[in-house]
Amino acid sequence: SINRFAEAMTLFAVACAGVFPLLHMGRPWKFWWLMPYPSTMGLLPQWRSPLVWDVFAVSTYATVSALFWYVGLLPDLATLRDRAKNKYIAMVYGSLSLGWRGSARHWARYKSAYILLAALATPLVVSVHSVVSLDFTAGVIPGWHATIFPPYFVAGAIFSAFAMVITLCVPLRSWYGLKDFITDRHLDNMAKVMLATGMIVGYGYVTELFIAWYSGNPYEQFLLLNARPFGSYSNAWRFMFFCNVILPQILWVPALRRKAVFLWVVSIFVNIGMWLERYVIVVTSISRDFMPAAWADYSPTRWDVMTFMGTLGLFTFCLFLFVRVLP
Repeated sequence: SINRFAEAMTLFAVACAGVFPLLHMGRPWKFWWLMPYPSTMGLLPQWRSPLVWDVFAVSTYATVSALFWYVGLLPDLATLRDRAKNKYIAMVYGSLSLGWRGSARHWARYKSAYILLAALATPLVVSVHSVVSLDFTAGVIPGWHATIFPPYFVAGAIFSAFAMVITLCVPLRSWYGLKDFITDRHLDNMAKVMLATGMIVGYGYVTELFIAWYSGNPYEQFLLLNARPFGSYSNAWRFMFFCNVILPQILWVPALRRKAVFLWVVSIFVNIGMWLERYVIVVTSISRDFMPAAWADYSPTRWDVMTFMGTLGLFTFCLFLFVRVLP
């Protein structure tokens, strides 16, 4: 019952994510440098660059997610085709539904294709977020060079994804009268997944601190004491820990897991906490790297804020368009 929200949210998030490798190039008009294009001058993409890894990870993820989302839409698109009162709209939905008639053969093929895509998408979630984490791990900057990142990022992706699905589906469930389709049992199960993955994320935080202490690496220990839990960015780190680890422990109470409004508020805090996690990982390591002459506390410029607000606007626009046009 939640797959439509989850897949649509994934596509819109990937659309926002696809903007950033281009901006991070510094010269977005050279975007084709990231592609494995045939080059007569021998200028191939720099395969050691994490930007290239991101392009392959995001494009693969977008392709499989779009297929999974579209195949799931076929029966509902056919329903819209049959109920459309305008012949041109009926033609659009008819072409999108690929001639679906709801026969037993159609349903058998549909289930086979859907299960196959689900089986393909599941390991893809692990591989894509592992690649994204290796963007950091392959560097030598303190706070990034850690083997805990791949499983830590995968758990964080599932954690934040379920939180975002709850953030979207609870208001839409109420406004559109979908409580018979997205029941309290579904909310309860999503809360359990959030609780489990939140504990894995918390384990990742603790392991990160333990590795910094146990490794004896003075640079990692310095970052720990001067940036993250105890330094310039301690407020961001502590609020992140509260949102992602401490607050979700309330979900141990079964009665609270079935209260939609309460669960919605918790999911918003989790989304804020997961955004702060990325902020802490990226900003703290760069603000205190190997060169003391380059140290500085980060404060966002208006371009940073406008880019971030633009991605929120793009996501919201796509969501409203989806709710208005598709089932």
